[in-house]
Amino acid sequence: MDTMKLKHHINPFLLYIINFVIWLYTVITFIPWYLFSGSRHVIAKSKQIKAKPVHNKPGNPYRSVNSLHCLASVLYPGCDTLDKAFRYARSKFKDKPLLGTREILKEEDEIQPSGKVFKKVIRGNYNWLTYDDVFNKARQFGDGLIVLGQLPKTNIAIFCETRAEWMIVAQACFMNNFQLVTLYATLGGPAIVHGLNETEVTTIVTSKELMETKLKSIASQVPLLRHIITVDGKPASWPEFPKGVIVHTMTSVQAMGEKVGNVSINKQKLKALPSDIAVIMYTSGSTGIPKGVMISHCNLISGITGMAERIPNLGDKDVYIGYLPLAHVLELSAELVCLSHGCRIGYSSPQTLGDQSSKIKKGSKGDVSVLKPTLMAAVPEIMDRIYKNVMHRVNEMSCFQRNLFILAYNYKMEQISKGYSTPLCDSLVFRKVRTLLGGKIRVLLCGGAPLSAATQRFMNICFCCPVGQGYGLTESSGAGTITEVWDYTTGRVGAPLVCCEIKLVNWREGGYFNTDKPYPRGEIVIGGQNITMGYYKNEERTQNDFMVDENGQRWLFTGDIGEFHSDGSLKIIDRKKDLVKLQAGEYVSLGKVEAALKNLPLVENICVYASSFQSYVIGFIVPNHKELKELARKKGFKGSIEELCNSAEMEKEVQKLLAEAGIIANLEKFEIPLKIRLSPEHWTPETGLVTEAFKLKRKELTTYYQEDINRMYGTKVK
Repeated sequence: MDTMKLKHHINPFLLYIINFVIWLYTVITFIPWYLFSGSRHVIAKSKQIKAKPVHNKPGNPYRSVNSLHCLASVLYPGCDTLDKAFRYARSKFKDKPLLGTREILKEEDEIQPSGKVFKKVIRGNYNWLTYDDVFNKARQFGDGLIVLGQLPKTNIAIFCETRAEWMIVAQACFMNNFQLVTLYATLGGPAIVHGLNETEVTTIVTSKELMETKLKSIASQVPLLRHIITVDGKPASWPEFPKGVIVHTMTSVQAMGEKVGNVSINKQKLKALPSDIAVIMYTSGSTGIPKGVMISHCNLISGITGMAERIPNLGDKDVYIGYLPLAHVLELSAELVCLSHGCRIGYSSPQTLGDQSSKIKKGSKGDVSVLKPTLMAAVPEIMDRIYKNVMHRVNEMSCFQRNLFILAYNYKMEQISKGYSTPLCDSLVFRKVRTLLGGKIRVLLCGGAPLSAATQRFMNICFCCPVGQGYGLTESSGAGTITEVWDYTTGRVGAPLVCCEIKLVNWREGGYFNTDKPYPRGEIVIGGQNITMGYYKNEERTQNDFMVDENGQRWLFTGDIGEFHSDGSLKIIDRKKDLVKLQAGEYVSLGKVEAALKNLPLVENICVYASSFQSYVIGFIVPNHKELKELARKKGFKGSIEELCNSAEMEKEVQKLLAEAGIIANLEKFEIPLKIRLSPEHWTPETGLVTEAFKLKRKELTTYYQEDINRMYGTKVK
């Protein structure tokens, strides 16, 4: 938000009144509170050294100051596999609630003005399973799988939305040393077939909806498939599957496990070793077909050990809301951290998260309002949406309310930079904004992609909680870096976690060197026990991306470019795969340009494209519909969203705004898109144009917009 520009619109008399109220409150309350509370801790701690190079030479790895001499690898002594970690948590938190599912009271169809029919739900309270309940259900399900013929160290797939049953299935696999193959619920048919056939699974766990839609259409292409297990009971009518495929419910499999004798079952069990594969996680993939990452028990244990260390006071008073795909390493790791520390995990979905979410019946409560979580993970796309939605509401406020919000925002930004808290602003101005996420969030972790400085600052201020940025990959078990909760700087991803170390390797083509001043720069290479075993049945790709040094430690070459600041914090500045050389020899970083232009209120999403055969950059823009209509009104254009997006005149007007924003963001002239295509449709995982973490799928976007690329370049691009 450009707060400095907004300040000029504040009425001088209103400004005087608001300043007087704040001054009076400060005299009565703030000064004694400040004197005795030690409120300068933020600025004091932000100057601390967070990480150091192991030896003070260029190219040497950086480690957290808390693990300079030895990298951490286990949460609790002796708990070196995921089943041992859960058994430990169960013994410690046996009767405490663990997994919560919200009951559905009513479901109805709602006809939109366009004629489309949307399903709306009214939901009740959360029903909880204790640690002991989850353990017993997982044990029964695992025993039932053995009855069905599942053997240790063999693959079993889960293709399901995020829900309590997903975690129960995962724990059953960890207990019995089954290798869990995870597939995103939004994957297309060819990707699902590829994952199932490559891993040679005979059993898949899914939901009724996915079974009746996606699995039904591709089952004949998976010749080894024998068992389909639905987590949510029987469908109204059983779909027809190829001969030899049997459909079960989760409860029936659990009943098999409960019925059979423990003695005969135990003889077939083989406890997992730390080096055994726990998960084969198929990434949604920003390019090409999905690849399966082999993640061992010790990889995940090491990763969640590092993550947990960055969340202060983590314990059984915390409530985490799970709504991101559990097939994504960020969500799986976050939930395993919570499960290991006695936290409650309440399940939700992006469609039911807030009161205004698409599937929530108007007037009823979204999941955050009922659950009131204290911990939450998000991807930048979701945070950017929240930011733009709140700012749209601010612009619709009365003059007095808007001026008060702007003044409070600027005031709090200044106080945070000095290390102060702002109890008056928090309680009077930002309380309603906080309720959008339940009102009790104390730590909000963002991962999956870089978060813009403007959005991070906005979340810090308006949600009155630290917003930590994390950096990690599926190949590093989700672990890498996370910012300290007291670090309110923006644009950085923090110091290495206690479980790993990070070094920067020279990239000559891009001009990045670990001897650069004032900050060393280069390709980010992560080492530690959290680095995974490689890609399933893809030795060539494994050899390219992974390395084992003379000490036996595994290293991952990420392809991301970073720089280390003097306090040991890492900043992501570029990506090797996003660098395109134009016809005249200039290098354009596509990700850098997108990050610079994405905070424009008009831009909902953006993909920048450049060809080495051309001299300029082009772009595809998903506009914010309200902002686009307002721009059209000002320019005298009329029409539906589709008509406006297909208008050459509107393309030119939007391109002018992009050019202005690019200049403000200090982009070079050749980096700013010269021509654009406006898209009326949003890019979602369901469209196949973005991943589950809302990362752009450049290959798919290029194919989808090929005709527009030809038009904008005036020729057919090779």
